[in-house]
Amino acid sequence: MSAAADTTITRMSNPHLDQPPVRAGAALAGARTAALVVHGRGQTPDYMKAVLDRVALPGLAYLLPAAAGNTWYPQGFLKPLPDNQPRLDQALEAMTVMVGRIASAGVPADRTFLVGFSQGACLLSEFLARSPRRYAGAALLTGGFIGPDPRSPNGSLAGMPVFLGTSQYDEWVPLSRVEETAALFRAMDADVTFRVYDDREHLVNDDEIAEVRRLLSS
Repeated sequence: MSAAADTTITRMSNPHLDQPPVRAGAALAGARTAALVVHGRGQTPDYMKAVLDRVALPGLAYLLPAAAGNTWYPQGFLKPLPDNQPRLDQALEAMTVMVGRIASAGVPADRTFLVGFSQGACLLSEFLARSPRRYAGAALLTGGFIGPDPRSPNGSLAGMPVFLGTSQYDEWVPLSRVEETAALFRAMDADVTFRVYDDREHLVNDDEIAEVRRLLSS
């Protein structure tokens, strides 16, 4: 069996690729900049579309993938990695496919932003930790790399701006893990901005919206 056939079978069997991504903002074809925008557990792309409405930068092209069953992987993100398989690997593959679609439309990685909230932020953190390269920037809102164990740098993010925001009281994402993620990305040569808030709710607050707007405008 050819490599191309193997790839086709893998993608056909990936439930996160069974539904087309939602598009928002400017048309992707011909866009100067784009963003891959990833929702959290129990959400849909509509949640992140509402976030983008608050960011209010319609001139960018946005691609918003949808997780199968509204969940990228089944267990908590601090569980042992095998506990979240095969969905975790399928979710990471979906991110690779989405970045490839953006590139195929003419927007290279260095003009593509990554934006995620909660489980989506965890997924994108893991994506960057495993497959580092310089994107235009990343906004990781209440999330961190996946798995129970500490991580060592694996390549360079080459000065890429990364914003991490979280609450010290968040019940889903411990502050310590976001701190570890900020330290990991600094060790991978990212230009990290890290903010800790006092929110009691699991949400995207107004200061984070301003930081996302600043990042996407840079």
